[in-house]
Amino acid sequence: MTKFIGILIFVCFISCSQYGQLTYVTKLPKKLKENSGMVVVRESKVWFIADNGNPDKIYEVNLDGQLLKELKVTNAKNGDWEDLSKDDKGNIYIADFGNNANKRKDLVIYKLPNPDIEKGEKINAEKIKFTYPEQKNFPPDKHRLLFDAEALFYSNDYLYIITKNRTRPFTGEALIYKVPSSKGSYKAQYVNTFTPCKEKGTCQVTAADVSPDGKKIAVLGYGKLWVFTDFVGEDFTQGKMTTIDLQANTQLESICFTDNETLLLSDEQQGITGRNLYSYSLKN
Repeated sequence: MTKFIGILIFVCFISCSQYGQLTYVTKLPKKLKENSGMVVVRESKVWFIADNGNPDKIYEVNLDGQLLKELKVTNAKNGDWEDLSKDDKGNIYIADFGNNANKRKDLVIYKLPNPDIEKGEKINAEKIKFTYPEQKNFPPDKHRLLFDAEALFYSNDYLYIITKNRTRPFTGEALIYKVPSSKGSYKAQYVNTFTPCKEKGTCQVTAADVSPDGKKIAVLGYGKLWVFTDFVGEDFTQGKMTTIDLQANTQLESICFTDNETLLLSDEQQGITGRNLYSYSLKN
């Protein structure tokens, strides 16, 4: 009995240290061990993608962790899919702009029609190609490694991209760009820069989303959450930024709003940890 209690305490300690302020929802399917983006199109159903090296597919999962549907995305290739977003018409957007080495010249966002009404096993993508005008070298010098990205959200006919800092030494700076949400080739328009914090690892941006009412923008890092409010117009950095320490030590990669106060988050599998879906209330 004493041994059992000791094991129980140990498991509880590990779980608490991993999840922190997050509420565990479910274990995700094995196909999503490298999940990298998610979006809720209809209540209690979540669409996921996985990053580089995984199939060119999107996956629908319920809140019990059951894989309901998977669709092959045609006219697309998983170069490094890093985030998902949706617009007010139900279209979803796959961010194929993971760029760890800052070398890519084929950055693209795939626009898909509402997957919930797709009756077959495939779904066709339109391409939104773009470049960063400020990037002159591929790769740039180590102190300008600012052109990787894992965060995307939609607002007012534009797609907003937040870059992931890989500078050496690490500065924490994140760039914000926007591109139109329609098919075409564009030079991304620079919006602004912000520095969420300066600790390497925890201060790298891994995902973002905007609340249904457009009044909150949540930006995710490895264990930290930055919530922007009280902004006017497209430059949300001019509003109030609240930093939340999630006290979680897993590889958090995805975030999306389910309503104006509730977030879903997920992490990649790392050994025996991760591949979980969590919730977090901004009312905390």
